[in-house]
Amino acid sequence: MKKPILNIKSLKEQVYEYLREEFHHQRLKPGSIINMDITSKELGISKTPLREALLQLEIENFVTIVPRRGIFVNALTINNIKEFYQVIGALESAALIDCADKMKKSDIEKMGKLNEDMEKSLEKDDFDLYYAKNLAFHNTFIDLTNNETLIKFVNNLKKRLYDFPRVEKWLKDWEVASTLEHAKCVDLLNEGDFHGAALHMQNVHWSFKLQEQFINRYYFNVKN
Repeated sequence: MKKPILNIKSLKEQVYEYLREEFHHQRLKPGSIINMDITSKELGISKTPLREALLQLEIENFVTIVPRRGIFVNALTINNIKEFYQVIGALESAALIDCADKMKKSDIEKMGKLNEDMEKSLEKDDFDLYYAKNLAFHNTFIDLTNNETLIKFVNNLKKRLYDFPRVEKWLKDWEVASTLEHAKCVDLLNEGDFHGAALHMQNVHWSFKLQEQFINRYYFNVKN
């Protein structure tokens, strides 16, 4: 058998990350079929960790496993994105309400600093830094809920939105608008208006209707 290119330790997790990278770089494109025999030989592993990784990816809606037909790479449709925005908006809104009695002044200051870092990353055209700071901004209040189910759902949906297909471009006007929305949320939190911040997060920041023009341009190259 071909020498494995993966470390045997935590093999299922490594296979999962390998496939995510294949999606990320669009070497596995929407509609394509993953051949387990070929993939396991390429990686120099048995089918068991590959199958386990694919089952996890099916749960996260990256692939569809059809018995006796194959494993299909799912496309990300406009309806998928609409549904994801509705769910993420509702869950992040609930998270802000839930952490009202847990959030400290230092947490709000941290969110403000992360948003400032996002603004600075825009000045440097550093999208990777912007992306990391953006996730950290939201995770600051999401993690305060200590609701593992909520955290898992939000993280899985964001993986689907951000990691595949990963578009090799960014819309600077969208990112600027996002930092302004973040700043408004921080202002409301500083005023102690958690209900207002929650509504802003759901009805503005994660509003599919308000963000649709950017979504169409980013994901589907549709000019408005």
